[in-house]
Amino acid sequence: MPRLKLTLEYDGTRYVGWQMQPNGPSIQAVMQDTLARLLGEPVVVNSAGRTDSGVHAEGQVACFDTARVLPLKAYRMGLNGMLPSDIAVVAAEEVPAEFDPRRWSRGKRYRYRVSNRPTRSPLRRDTHWEVFAPLDVEAMRRAARVLEGRHDFSAFRASDCQAKHAMREIRSLRVEGTRGDAVSFVVEGTAFLKHMVRNLVGTLVDVGKGKRPEAWVAEVLASLDRKRAGPTAPPQGLVLEEVFYGDGPPGGDEDED
Repeated sequence: MPRLKLTLEYDGTRYVGWQMQPNGPSIQAVMQDTLARLLGEPVVVNSAGRTDSGVHAEGQVACFDTARVLPLKAYRMGLNGMLPSDIAVVAAEEVPAEFDPRRWSRGKRYRYRVSNRPTRSPLRRDTHWEVFAPLDVEAMRRAARVLEGRHDFSAFRASDCQAKHAMREIRSLRVEGTRGDAVSFVVEGTAFLKHMVRNLVGTLVDVGKGKRPEAWVAEVLASLDRKRAGPTAPPQGLVLEEVFYGDGPPGGDEDED
């Protein structure tokens, strides 16, 4: 039975997240319903990560098994003709039967976008966190350096995070952009805790606003106390840009993003 891997792009604004939930439409439910119509059989679609309500993706990875054999263009073109305009398949390929989009992942890259204009932006309201106070980009950049590497990120995990431990590795954390316009936090790591990226961003933005000194970020990290960190940045600024894979399952940390 073929196993198909799809790379998805979506605007998460009107969805409750990836995972099927009783309180509203999910990306998973839409994908499963649309694939069932295309294939003429029910399928279960699993993903590389459970993006939250309002979170977007450029490179979400999903896979499913089907008894039907269709050309790959049926998923790139035919499926896109059936999906709503805020979800699209950007690539499709057949993968080994043992491929698991979550367990085989060797890391992910997220981008969190902030609009730092002094006034609100109608075009950015669903894709950026609007922070009107001018941000010191260089201060945030310096403060972010301490977060790179392998650490216990307990201070940056959601209170209901179910991960067995909080040790995670951030390969890189870049702060890009211009004070007074658009600022991005680009975070690449092996795996992430629930709300980890949004909590990191909320903490660094407190530094950018001048509410906290740069050295405070290291103190928060060492404290292992979520109450010491900054606020959780809102979901609409977050984009899953890419999921990285090798030739097989890597093992290691579990993802809770």
